[in-house]
Amino acid sequence: MAETLFAFDRRNYLDCQTAYRGSKNQEYYLGNYSIEAGSVIDVRAEKKAVGSCSIIRLRSKTRLSFQRTWTHIREDATDVTVLWFVKRGMLRISHQCGQSTAEPGDFAVTRSMTPFSIQCETDSNSVHEVFHLVVPTHIFQGFIPKELKAGFTLCDKRREFGVAERLLNEVFEDEDELAPHLEKLLLDSALTVVAEAVNGNESCMMNRQSLPERRLQDVLRYIDIHLSDPCLSTLVVAEACDMSPRYLSFLLKENGTPFSDLIWDKRMKIARRWLSSTHPGDISIAEIAFRVGFKSAAHFSRMFKRVYKQGPREFRASALAGAPEQGREQFPGGSAITLQ
Repeated sequence: MAETLFAFDRRNYLDCQTAYRGSKNQEYYLGNYSIEAGSVIDVRAEKKAVGSCSIIRLRSKTRLSFQRTWTHIREDATDVTVLWFVKRGMLRISHQCGQSTAEPGDFAVTRSMTPFSIQCETDSNSVHEVFHLVVPTHIFQGFIPKELKAGFTLCDKRREFGVAERLLNEVFEDEDELAPHLEKLLLDSALTVVAEAVNGNESCMMNRQSLPERRLQDVLRYIDIHLSDPCLSTLVVAEACDMSPRYLSFLLKENGTPFSDLIWDKRMKIARRWLSSTHPGDISIAEIAFRVGFKSAAHFSRMFKRVYKQGPREFRASALAGAPEQGREQFPGGSAITLQ
């Protein structure tokens, strides 16, 4: 029989971070869980344990979010795979391979030993519902031995996933009428059906990366997320990505882009796109400067003119007037620019 894992409303939703793993703190895994405040807060999760696996039905009338980082993984090395069956609303999953969205009828997979974040969106009736299976990864690999991409989704609404979901739902809804070994048999059958749908689908399989490639991916992702921070430096990025500044410099050098050039190239290109697509009344040059990580508008203007041969004001005026853009994307002469 299913039992309540957690239930949150306006009275206790701020306690979700310490209560979402259940009374024994053993479901799911460590991460940052949050519930968006709203006029209606009604979040409920019910679970049915089958051996070392858990079938969970989650319903919510507000937006939810969850993030698992390398820090969480180091603190809590729980290694499980979660199979998601989306019923209502959407799942927006961000992971090391990029981003993906799962809608009603879609199937998705997340893995606890890989950083990811999830946004659970409600539908037009302000309802979000997912049905998911939490499986120890070593058990899951008995059905699908190949490495799957973290956060991948299958959006073709294949019949196999509907069959697997119905099998899991039979177990979830059972009120102790089925013997435990029959529940286990139905769960294994559901995993077998999922495996049949996933095996052979190359879009689901993870392209094997070397450790340096994975570390470089972590670095580039961190830089993209924190590009607006004027204090971004090799020391900051190295510490956040759990590596030495020397190794960080080595990774970027092997990729052909020193840290300084990489940061400024990204900042200049973002500012250039912003200036060419907005009006002064929408966002000022000073605001653009701060949003791309400059401490002052004057410094931004000097650097922009050095790269594009026009000041940001003149560049914006030309772009809005439809004049041919001048300047170039690369730093003149390939010279490095010193961070200030």
